Amino acid sequence: MAASALVGASGFGNWARLAAQQALTQDQLLDFDTFGNVSLIHVTDIHAQLKPIYFREPEVNIGVGANKGQVPHVTGADFRKLYGVADGSPSAYALTYNDFSALARGYGRVGGMDRVATVINAIRAARPDALLLDGGDTWHGSMTCYKTAGQDMVNVMNALKPDAMTFHWEFTLGSGRVQDIVEGLPFAALGQNIFDAEWDEPAELFKPYKFFERGGVKIAVIGQAFPYMPIANPGWMFPEYSFGIRDENMQAMVDEVRAAGAELVVCLSHNGFDVDKKMAGRVSGIDVILSGHTHDALPEPVLVGQTHIIASGSNGKFVSRVDLDVRDGRMMGLRHKLIPIFSDVIAPDPDIAALIDEQRAPYAAELAEVIGQTDSLLYRRGNFNGSWDDLICDALISEREADIAMSPGVRWGPSILPGQDITREDIFNVTSMTYGKAYRSEMTGEFIKVILEDVGDNIFNPDPYYQQGGDMVRVGGLGYRIDISKPQGERISEMTLLKTGEAIDPAKSYVVAGWASVNEDTEGPQIWDVVESHIGKQGTVSVTPNTSVQVIGA
Repeated sequence: MAASALVGASGFGNWARLAAQQALTQDQLLDFDTFGNVSLIHVTDIHAQLKPIYFREPEVNIGVGANKGQVPHVTGADFRKLYGVADGSPSAYALTYNDFSALARGYGRVGGMDRVATVINAIRAARPDALLLDGGDTWHGSMTCYKTAGQDMVNVMNALKPDAMTFHWEFTLGSGRVQDIVEGLPFAALGQNIFDAEWDEPAELFKPYKFFERGGVKIAVIGQAFPYMPIANPGWMFPEYSFGIRDENMQAMVDEVRAAGAELVVCLSHNGFDVDKKMAGRVSGIDVILSGHTHDALPEPVLVGQTHIIASGSNGKFVSRVDLDVRDGRMMGLRHKLIPIFSDVIAPDPDIAALIDEQRAPYAAELAEVIGQTDSLLYRRGNFNGSWDDLICDALISEREADIAMSPGVRWGPSILPGQDITREDIFNVTSMTYGKAYRSEMTGEFIKVILEDVGDNIFNPDPYYQQGGDMVRVGGLGYRIDISKPQGERISEMTLLKTGEAIDPAKSYVVAGWASVNEDTEGPQIWDVVESHIGKQGTVSVTPNTSVQVIGA
């Protein structure tokens, strides 16, 4: 099947062709010519965002090696040119970062699981036996999710009736809590790469795959959890489990389900997009990979061999619908649509809206308390920094009396427009985790460079299988130069202590404050308390553009 034929049957739908600021309708967003005999509905990386939010897409997303300049490492005007998106249009707002504040005021918030429910219901009305598949990072990322140990998201997702999910941040609830939830799930918990750490055998709690009969087709859905859990997150929280890509086992699972009569093989993945591309080139027999982890939103599938990779964004901002024509034991055609969840356009499902309010009710006063205001657009995504991260680093330096601050390069967290109030909920949305203590320690200049080099290699190693992190660790009080083209250990140079302008001395010790350490014995206040205290003292925050990182070799 030719890639060009796929492109013609994919994309945004009619909403992409609307002129800037033209009124959208729900019917336009949901319009889809039902195709074939199987429908897949994909959501991923919701990060516990139950309510509508603003979410700015990344400005900087650098690809390396064979992925340099390839999607999803295309942003802004280049992205709009690639996909034929008009400046200022609804799709420009949904998919790129330019003029974000102005477009956000025109088009409004995105997401909200009650709106997602409306979209799911509409797809099911057209295709009642559609499969709903959740790519993970669901039970993490908000104040209510933290306070309820994920129960708010479990309750809402159960009401949406998914057919299967896979996992990443869920494991940071701790393996005991994960087991309690998974044992009670009314749908499949999948991960062919989730193994018992002691015996190096598949973990009994998580099945590698599940069969479904839909549209007269025997479908196998194989789960692929985040491979690098103990590297990116604290392994002491889930010591019973090991992970890894395990593409040899993935091939064995594909062969096993094909031998058992699977006519369509779907991988529900939390690998990240570049890892999925490499895996698709190494494992044969997968028809569709529903990709998660890296939060990419792409209006067309990417074809690797005979495998179609679908990326559905994050934070409840998009839902992907994939219709497939499966005949004579093989996939004959595909039609796909990335559906943006414009919250002011899509009507909330009343039952799910009531359920969401029920989860939030015990915490309503805390969530809504105004801590301060912002004069700046606060956002997270970008390979090296975001203004939210700059503010968090400012808080760490000020509140913890540090020379240098470090903040993890996580991708999750909504945006806040200039002039908006900052509520306690907003702070939790960018800091909430089960290991959020803000440490204060002394580090030598040499050790700081080692940290930057290690994290840099996790992102910019040319081999996707060695890209094990999120974005680059964010730093405050420190400037540096990074050459992405260099090998590990040689990328970082010209490290400077910003408050004095002096070069970082490898032998000298500096006071460093940070958070999200994977070490079990970390001590300090919770990061959300640190940030709240800082914002409360400032009243109105203003974040100046960060020019302290010089990037070359991209």
